[in-house]
Amino acid sequence: MAAAAEGAGSGAGGGSGAGAAAEEPVVSLAEVLAENEELEKEARAVLGGSDHERCSYAQGAVKRQALYACSYECHGSHRLFELYTKRNFRCDCGNSKFKNLQCKLLPEKGKVNSGNKYNDNFYGLYCTCKRPYPDPDDEIPDEMIQCIVCEDWFHGRHLGAIPPESGDFHEMVCQACMNHCHFLWAYAPQLAVPALTKATSLEDEGIVLNVEESEEQKKEIKKESGAEHQEVKEEEKQTEQFNEPSTSSGSACPEIVNKSEEPACKLKELQSKQFLKKDTATFWPSNWRSKLCTCADCLKMYSELEVPFLTDEYDTVLAYENKGTSDQETDRRDPLMDTLNSMNRVQQVELICEYNDLKTELTDYLRRFADEGTVVKREDIQHFFEEFQSRKRRRTNRMQYYCS
Repeated sequence: MAAAAEGAGSGAGGGSGAGAAAEEPVVSLAEVLAENEELEKEARAVLGGSDHERCSYAQGAVKRQALYACSYECHGSHRLFELYTKRNFRCDCGNSKFKNLQCKLLPEKGKVNSGNKYNDNFYGLYCTCKRPYPDPDDEIPDEMIQCIVCEDWFHGRHLGAIPPESGDFHEMVCQACMNHCHFLWAYAPQLAVPALTKATSLEDEGIVLNVEESEEQKKEIKKESGAEHQEVKEEEKQTEQFNEPSTSSGSACPEIVNKSEEPACKLKELQSKQFLKKDTATFWPSNWRSKLCTCADCLKMYSELEVPFLTDEYDTVLAYENKGTSDQETDRRDPLMDTLNSMNRVQQVELICEYNDLKTELTDYLRRFADEGTVVKREDIQHFFEEFQSRKRRRTNRMQYYCS
Protein backbone atom coordinates (compact mmCIF):
# COMPACT_ATOMS: atom_id res chain seq x y z
CA MET A 1 0.00 0.00 0.00
CA ALA A 2 2.69 2.53 0.97
CA ALA A 3 4.70 1.87 -2.18
CA ALA A 4 1.62 2.08 -4.36
CA ALA A 5 0.46 5.35 -2.85
CA GLU A 6 3.93 6.81 -3.10
CA GLY A 7 4.17 5.87 -6.76
CA ALA A 8 0.82 7.45 -7.52
CA GLY A 9 1.84 10.64 -5.75
CA SER A 10 5.08 11.05 -7.65
CA GLY A 11 3.25 10.56 -10.93
CA ALA A 12 0.62 13.15 -10.15
CA GLY A 13 2.81 15.89 -8.71
CA GLY A 14 6.16 15.30 -10.36
CA GLY A 15 8.23 18.12 -11.83
CA SER A 16 7.85 21.85 -11.84
CA GLY A 17 8.58 24.31 -14.59
CA ALA A 18 8.09 24.14 -18.34
CA GLY A 19 11.05 21.81 -18.95
CA ALA A 20 9.78 19.14 -16.53
CA ALA A 21 6.24 19.46 -17.88
CA ALA A 22 7.46 18.94 -21.43
CA GLU A 23 9.40 15.81 -20.52
CA GLU A 24 6.71 14.14 -18.42
CA PRO A 25 3.48 12.73 -19.91
CA VAL A 26 0.39 14.83 -19.25
CA VAL A 27 -2.07 13.06 -16.93
CA SER A 28 -5.59 14.36 -16.51
CA LEU A 29 -7.17 14.76 -13.09
CA ALA A 30 -9.79 12.17 -14.06
CA GLU A 31 -7.06 9.62 -14.82
CA VAL A 32 -5.34 10.28 -11.47
CA LEU A 33 -8.62 9.89 -9.60
CA ALA A 34 -9.47 6.71 -11.53
CA GLU A 35 -6.07 5.18 -10.74
CA ASN A 36 -6.37 6.12 -7.09
CA GLU A 37 -9.86 4.62 -6.91
CA GLU A 38 -8.57 1.36 -8.43
CA LEU A 39 -5.76 1.18 -5.84
CA GLU A 40 -8.23 1.83 -3.04
CA LYS A 41 -10.54 -0.85 -4.45
CA GLU A 42 -7.73 -3.42 -4.42
CA ALA A 43 -6.78 -2.48 -0.86
CA ARG A 44 -10.39 -2.73 0.30
CA ALA A 45 -10.67 -6.18 -1.29
CA VAL A 46 -7.59 -7.57 0.48
CA LEU A 47 -7.94 -5.76 3.81
CA GLY A 48 -11.71 -5.48 3.83
CA GLY A 49 -12.16 -8.32 6.30
CA SER A 50 -9.48 -6.94 8.63
CA ASP A 51 -9.77 -4.49 11.47
CA HIS A 52 -6.67 -2.31 11.97
CA GLU A 53 -7.85 -1.40 15.48
CA ARG A 54 -8.42 -4.95 16.76
CA CYS A 55 -6.18 -8.01 16.63
CA SER A 56 -7.77 -11.15 15.18
CA TYR A 57 -6.08 -13.41 17.78
CA ALA A 58 -9.24 -13.73 19.89
CA GLN A 59 -11.06 -15.23 16.88
CA GLY A 60 -8.73 -18.23 16.83
CA ALA A 61 -7.71 -19.70 13.46
CA VAL A 62 -9.43 -17.33 11.07
CA LYS A 63 -10.87 -18.97 7.96
CA ARG A 64 -8.99 -16.54 5.70
CA GLN A 65 -7.25 -13.28 6.48
CA ALA A 66 -4.49 -10.94 5.38
CA LEU A 67 -1.67 -11.85 7.75
CA TYR A 68 -0.02 -8.46 7.73
CA ALA A 69 -3.18 -6.61 8.70
CA CYS A 70 -1.94 -5.88 12.26
CA SER A 71 1.58 -5.14 11.01
CA TYR A 72 0.75 -1.48 10.44
CA GLU A 73 0.32 -1.02 14.20
CA CYS A 74 2.82 -3.52 15.57
CA HIS A 75 5.78 -3.79 13.23
CA GLY A 76 6.44 -0.30 12.00
CA SER A 77 10.21 -0.61 12.41
CA HIS A 78 10.49 -4.20 11.17
CA ARG A 79 10.90 -5.67 7.73
CA LEU A 80 7.66 -7.12 6.44
CA PHE A 81 6.91 -9.83 3.89
CA GLU A 82 3.61 -9.51 2.10
CA LEU A 83 1.84 -12.87 2.46
CA TYR A 84 -1.49 -11.77 0.97
CA THR A 85 -4.10 -14.11 2.52
CA LYS A 86 -3.74 -17.49 4.21
CA ARG A 87 -6.42 -19.85 5.48
CA ASN A 88 -6.86 -21.18 9.02
CA PHE A 89 -4.18 -18.99 10.56
CA ARG A 90 -4.02 -17.40 14.02
CA CYS A 91 -2.16 -14.15 14.61
CA ASP A 92 1.44 -14.68 15.80
CA CYS A 93 2.19 -11.03 16.53
CA GLY A 94 3.93 -10.62 19.88
CA ASN A 95 4.30 -14.31 20.75
CA SER A 96 7.56 -16.22 21.23
CA LYS A 97 8.44 -15.91 17.53
CA PHE A 98 9.08 -12.19 18.09
CA LYS A 99 11.91 -11.40 20.48
CA ASN A 100 11.29 -8.48 22.85
CA LEU A 101 8.17 -7.46 20.92
CA GLN A 102 4.71 -7.16 22.37
CA CYS A 103 1.55 -6.79 20.34
CA LYS A 104 0.18 -3.27 20.89
CA LEU A 105 -3.38 -4.33 20.07
CA LEU A 106 -3.59 -7.48 22.23
CA PRO A 107 -0.58 -8.13 24.51
CA GLU A 108 -2.08 -11.23 26.22
CA LYS A 109 -1.30 -14.10 23.85
CA GLY A 110 -0.05 -17.67 24.02
CA LYS A 111 3.60 -18.38 23.26
CA VAL A 112 2.91 -20.41 20.11
CA ASN A 113 0.05 -21.22 17.77
CA SER A 114 0.43 -24.96 17.22
CA GLY A 115 -2.25 -25.05 14.52
CA ASN A 116 -0.46 -22.60 12.20
CA LYS A 117 1.36 -23.92 9.15
CA TYR A 118 4.37 -22.08 7.76
CA ASN A 119 5.96 -22.33 4.33
CA ASP A 120 8.88 -20.53 2.69
CA ASN A 121 6.72 -17.45 2.13
CA PHE A 122 7.13 -16.58 5.80
CA TYR A 123 10.86 -16.20 5.15
CA GLY A 124 10.41 -14.10 2.03
CA LEU A 125 10.96 -16.96 -0.45
CA TYR A 126 8.51 -18.04 -3.13
CA CYS A 127 8.00 -20.55 -5.94
CA THR A 128 10.02 -23.69 -6.69
CA CYS A 129 13.02 -21.44 -7.35
CA LYS A 130 12.94 -20.25 -3.70
CA ARG A 131 13.60 -16.64 -4.62
CA PRO A 132 12.35 -13.40 -3.02
CA TYR A 133 9.69 -11.24 -4.61
CA PRO A 134 10.36 -8.80 -6.03
CA ASP A 135 13.67 -10.38 -7.01
CA PRO A 136 16.43 -7.81 -7.65
CA ASP A 137 18.40 -10.38 -9.70
CA ASP A 138 15.49 -11.44 -11.91
CA GLU A 139 15.10 -9.23 -14.97
CA ILE A 140 12.41 -11.37 -16.62
CA PRO A 141 8.93 -9.83 -16.26
CA ASP A 142 6.63 -12.54 -14.97
CA GLU A 143 3.34 -12.80 -13.10
CA MET A 144 3.18 -14.52 -9.71
CA ILE A 145 0.22 -16.90 -9.27
CA GLN A 146 -0.91 -18.39 -5.96
CA CYS A 147 -1.73 -22.09 -5.65
CA ILE A 148 -5.09 -22.55 -3.91
CA VAL A 149 -3.95 -25.74 -2.11
CA CYS A 150 -0.49 -25.03 -0.66
CA GLU A 151 -0.97 -21.22 -1.01
CA ASP A 152 2.60 -20.71 -2.20
CA TRP A 153 3.24 -18.22 -5.01
CA PHE A 154 4.79 -19.31 -8.32
CA HIS A 155 6.29 -17.65 -11.36
CA GLY A 156 4.20 -18.36 -14.42
CA ARG A 157 7.24 -19.82 -16.17
CA HIS A 158 7.83 -22.35 -13.36
CA LEU A 159 4.48 -24.16 -13.57
CA GLY A 160 5.34 -26.68 -16.26
CA ALA A 161 2.86 -25.10 -18.66
CA ILE A 162 2.18 -21.67 -20.04
CA PRO A 163 -0.72 -20.18 -18.02
CA PRO A 164 -3.83 -19.07 -19.93
CA GLU A 165 -4.68 -15.37 -20.05
CA SER A 166 -5.29 -14.11 -16.50
CA GLY A 167 -8.93 -13.35 -17.24
CA ASP A 168 -9.61 -16.89 -18.46
CA PHE A 169 -9.05 -18.67 -15.14
CA HIS A 170 -9.63 -17.88 -11.46
CA GLU A 171 -7.63 -20.49 -9.55
CA MET A 172 -4.45 -22.53 -10.00
CA VAL A 173 -3.22 -25.81 -8.53
CA CYS A 174 0.56 -26.23 -8.71
CA GLN A 175 2.43 -29.32 -9.92
CA ALA A 176 3.20 -30.68 -6.44
CA CYS A 177 -0.40 -30.25 -5.28
CA MET A 178 -1.74 -31.94 -8.43
CA ASN A 179 0.41 -34.94 -7.53
CA HIS A 180 -0.93 -34.79 -3.98
CA CYS A 181 -4.55 -34.31 -5.12
CA HIS A 182 -4.26 -36.82 -7.96
CA PHE A 183 -8.05 -37.19 -8.21
CA LEU A 184 -8.22 -33.73 -9.80
CA TRP A 185 -6.75 -35.13 -13.01
CA ALA A 186 -10.04 -36.97 -13.58
CA TYR A 187 -11.90 -33.63 -13.45
CA ALA A 188 -9.36 -31.70 -15.53
CA PRO A 189 -10.55 -32.71 -19.04
CA GLN A 190 -14.06 -31.40 -18.33
CA LEU A 191 -13.48 -28.53 -15.89
CA ALA A 192 -9.94 -27.16 -16.18
CA VAL A 193 -9.00 -24.27 -18.46
CA PRO A 194 -6.51 -25.62 -21.05
CA ALA A 195 -2.99 -24.34 -20.52
CA LEU A 196 -1.10 -22.86 -23.45
CA THR A 197 1.19 -25.88 -23.52
CA LYS A 198 3.65 -26.09 -26.39
CA ALA A 199 3.23 -29.42 -28.19
CA THR A 200 6.54 -31.31 -28.18
CA SER A 201 5.37 -34.10 -30.49
CA LEU A 202 2.61 -34.98 -32.92
CA GLU A 203 1.01 -37.17 -30.24
CA ASP A 204 0.92 -34.31 -27.72
CA GLU A 205 -0.43 -31.95 -30.34
CA GLY A 206 -3.18 -34.42 -31.16
CA ILE A 207 -4.18 -34.66 -27.49
CA VAL A 208 -4.47 -30.89 -27.20
CA LEU A 209 -6.52 -30.63 -30.37
CA ASN A 210 -8.86 -33.41 -29.32
CA VAL A 211 -9.55 -31.75 -25.99
CA GLU A 212 -10.28 -28.37 -27.56
CA GLU A 213 -12.26 -29.51 -30.58
CA SER A 214 -14.38 -32.25 -29.03
CA GLU A 215 -15.45 -30.53 -25.84
CA GLU A 216 -18.93 -29.57 -27.09
CA GLN A 217 -19.26 -32.84 -28.97
CA LYS A 218 -18.50 -34.75 -25.79
CA LYS A 219 -21.34 -32.93 -23.99
CA GLU A 220 -23.84 -33.86 -26.71
CA ILE A 221 -22.60 -37.46 -26.89
CA LYS A 222 -22.79 -37.70 -23.11
CA LYS A 223 -26.40 -36.47 -23.11
CA GLU A 224 -27.46 -38.85 -25.90
CA SER A 225 -25.61 -41.87 -24.51
CA GLY A 226 -26.89 -41.07 -21.03
CA ALA A 227 -30.49 -40.97 -22.23
CA GLU A 228 -30.09 -44.22 -24.20
CA HIS A 229 -28.35 -45.89 -21.26
CA GLN A 230 -31.17 -44.83 -18.92
CA GLU A 231 -33.81 -46.26 -21.27
CA VAL A 232 -31.97 -49.60 -21.47
CA LYS A 233 -31.66 -49.77 -17.68
CA GLU A 234 -35.38 -49.05 -17.22
CA GLU A 235 -36.27 -51.83 -19.69
CA GLU A 236 -33.96 -54.24 -17.87
CA LYS A 237 -35.52 -53.35 -14.50
CA GLN A 238 -39.03 -53.90 -15.87
CA THR A 239 -37.98 -57.29 -17.34
CA GLU A 240 -36.50 -58.34 -14.01
CA GLN A 241 -39.69 -57.39 -12.20
CA PHE A 242 -41.84 -59.51 -14.52
CA ASN A 243 -39.50 -62.50 -14.42
CA GLU A 244 -38.84 -62.59 -10.65
CA PRO A 245 -41.50 -64.01 -8.33
CA SER A 246 -43.21 -61.42 -6.16
CA THR A 247 -42.78 -61.98 -2.41
CA SER A 248 -44.51 -58.79 -1.23
CA SER A 249 -47.35 -56.80 -2.73
CA GLY A 250 -45.88 -53.36 -1.99
CA SER A 251 -42.11 -53.80 -1.61
CA ALA A 252 -40.98 -53.73 -5.25
CA CYS A 253 -41.81 -50.13 -6.11
CA PRO A 254 -40.26 -48.49 -3.01
CA GLU A 255 -37.04 -50.47 -3.56
CA ILE A 256 -36.76 -49.22 -7.14
CA VAL A 257 -37.32 -45.60 -6.04
CA ASN A 258 -34.67 -45.85 -3.33
CA LYS A 259 -32.12 -47.28 -5.73
CA SER A 260 -32.70 -44.50 -8.26
CA GLU A 261 -32.30 -41.87 -5.53
CA GLU A 262 -28.92 -43.16 -4.35
CA PRO A 263 -26.31 -40.50 -5.26
CA ALA A 264 -23.72 -41.74 -7.75
CA CYS A 265 -20.04 -40.84 -7.29
CA LYS A 266 -19.04 -38.35 -9.96
CA LEU A 267 -15.37 -39.13 -9.43
CA LYS A 268 -15.76 -42.88 -10.05
CA GLU A 269 -17.69 -42.12 -13.22
CA LEU A 270 -14.91 -39.84 -14.48
CA GLN A 271 -12.16 -42.24 -13.43
CA SER A 272 -13.77 -44.96 -15.51
CA LYS A 273 -12.93 -42.90 -18.60
CA GLN A 274 -9.51 -42.26 -20.03
CA PHE A 275 -7.76 -39.10 -18.85
CA LEU A 276 -4.22 -37.81 -19.13
CA LYS A 277 -1.93 -37.05 -16.18
CA LYS A 278 0.80 -34.49 -16.76
CA ASP A 279 3.58 -33.06 -14.64
CA THR A 280 2.14 -29.55 -14.82
CA ALA A 281 0.01 -27.14 -12.89
CA THR A 282 -3.69 -26.84 -13.76
CA PHE A 283 -5.92 -23.79 -14.13
CA TRP A 284 -9.59 -23.68 -13.16
CA PRO A 285 -12.62 -21.41 -13.78
CA SER A 286 -14.56 -19.63 -11.07
CA ASN A 287 -17.29 -22.22 -10.40
CA TRP A 288 -15.33 -25.46 -10.75
CA ARG A 289 -15.38 -26.35 -7.04
CA SER A 290 -19.17 -26.71 -7.05
CA LYS A 291 -18.81 -29.55 -9.57
CA LEU A 292 -16.62 -31.72 -7.33
CA CYS A 293 -18.28 -34.86 -5.98
CA THR A 294 -19.58 -34.61 -2.41
CA CYS A 295 -20.53 -38.21 -1.77
CA ALA A 296 -19.48 -39.76 1.54
CA ASP A 297 -16.45 -41.52 0.06
CA CYS A 298 -15.14 -38.37 -1.63
CA LEU A 299 -15.67 -36.23 1.47
CA LYS A 300 -13.67 -38.80 3.45
CA MET A 301 -10.91 -38.67 0.81
CA TYR A 302 -10.78 -34.85 0.94
CA SER A 303 -10.42 -35.02 4.72
CA GLU A 304 -7.63 -37.61 4.54
CA LEU A 305 -5.76 -35.51 1.98
CA GLU A 306 -6.31 -32.40 4.18
CA VAL A 307 -8.15 -30.53 1.41
CA PRO A 308 -11.78 -30.41 2.66
CA PHE A 309 -11.80 -26.68 1.80
CA LEU A 310 -11.98 -27.52 -1.90
CA THR A 311 -15.75 -27.96 -1.66
CA ASP A 312 -16.22 -24.72 0.30
CA GLU A 313 -17.28 -21.92 -2.05
CA TYR A 314 -16.44 -19.31 0.61
CA ASP A 315 -12.82 -20.51 0.85
CA THR A 316 -11.88 -18.90 -2.46
CA VAL A 317 -9.84 -15.71 -2.53
CA LEU A 318 -12.49 -14.22 -4.83
CA ALA A 319 -15.19 -14.81 -2.21
CA TYR A 320 -12.94 -13.23 0.44
CA GLU A 321 -12.26 -10.18 -1.74
CA ASN A 322 -15.94 -9.76 -2.61
CA LYS A 323 -16.87 -9.90 1.07
CA GLY A 324 -14.13 -7.42 1.94
CA THR A 325 -15.28 -5.01 -0.74
CA SER A 326 -18.90 -5.36 0.32
CA ASP A 327 -18.11 -4.83 4.03
CA GLN A 328 -15.96 -1.80 3.27
CA GLU A 329 -18.63 -0.23 1.07
CA THR A 330 -21.17 -0.74 3.85
CA ASP A 331 -18.89 0.73 6.52
CA ARG A 332 -17.54 3.61 4.45
CA ARG A 333 -18.80 6.95 5.69
CA ASP A 334 -18.76 10.34 4.07
CA PRO A 335 -16.11 12.46 5.88
CA LEU A 336 -18.10 15.63 5.17
CA MET A 337 -21.22 14.17 6.78
CA ASP A 338 -19.20 13.01 9.80
CA THR A 339 -17.83 16.53 10.21
CA LEU A 340 -21.26 18.10 9.86
CA ASN A 341 -22.78 15.76 12.44
CA SER A 342 -20.16 16.81 14.99
CA MET A 343 -21.07 20.53 14.64
CA ASN A 344 -23.88 22.69 15.94
CA ARG A 345 -26.43 24.27 13.61
CA VAL A 346 -24.56 27.56 13.09
CA GLN A 347 -21.29 25.79 12.30
CA GLN A 348 -23.06 23.49 9.86
CA VAL A 349 -24.50 26.42 7.92
CA GLU A 350 -21.12 28.18 7.81
CA LEU A 351 -19.34 25.06 6.57
CA ILE A 352 -21.92 24.46 3.84
CA CYS A 353 -21.61 28.07 2.69
CA GLU A 354 -17.81 27.80 2.59
CA TYR A 355 -18.03 24.54 0.64
CA ASN A 356 -20.40 26.06 -1.91
CA ASP A 357 -18.15 29.11 -2.31
CA LEU A 358 -15.11 26.89 -2.88
CA LYS A 359 -16.96 24.72 -5.37
CA THR A 360 -18.28 27.68 -7.35
CA GLU A 361 -14.98 29.58 -7.48
CA LEU A 362 -12.93 26.48 -8.34
CA THR A 363 -15.36 25.55 -11.13
CA ASP A 364 -15.15 29.04 -12.62
CA TYR A 365 -11.35 29.05 -12.31
CA LEU A 366 -10.90 25.68 -14.05
CA ARG A 367 -13.41 26.54 -16.76
CA ARG A 368 -11.02 29.19 -18.10
CA PHE A 369 -8.35 26.54 -18.68
CA ALA A 370 -10.88 24.31 -20.40
CA ASP A 371 -12.04 27.13 -22.69
CA GLU A 372 -8.45 27.99 -23.60
CA GLY A 373 -7.41 24.33 -23.96
CA THR A 374 -4.44 24.75 -21.61
CA VAL A 375 -3.09 22.27 -19.04
CA VAL A 376 -3.66 22.95 -15.34
CA LYS A 377 -0.32 22.92 -13.54
CA ARG A 378 0.54 22.54 -9.90
CA GLU A 379 1.40 26.23 -9.64
CA ASP A 380 -2.07 27.12 -10.96
CA ILE A 381 -3.78 25.13 -8.22
CA GLN A 382 -1.49 26.60 -5.56
CA HIS A 383 -2.22 30.09 -6.87
CA PHE A 384 -5.98 29.47 -6.74
CA PHE A 385 -5.96 28.37 -3.10
CA GLU A 386 -3.68 31.24 -2.07
CA GLU A 387 -6.13 33.70 -3.67
CA PHE A 388 -9.08 31.87 -2.14
CA GLN A 389 -7.58 32.05 1.35
CA SER A 390 -6.78 35.73 0.84
CA ARG A 391 -10.37 36.50 -0.17
CA LYS A 392 -11.62 34.48 2.77
CA ARG A 393 -9.48 36.49 5.21
CA ARG A 394 -10.72 39.76 3.73
CA ARG A 395 -14.32 38.65 4.17
CA THR A 396 -13.63 37.58 7.75
CA ASN A 397 -11.93 40.90 8.59
CA ARG A 398 -14.88 42.87 7.20
CA MET A 399 -17.27 40.82 9.31
CA GLN A 400 -15.21 41.47 12.43
CA TYR A 401 -15.02 45.20 11.63
CA TYR A 402 -18.78 45.61 11.33
CA CYS A 403 -19.40 43.57 14.46
CA SER A 404 -17.05 45.60 16.67
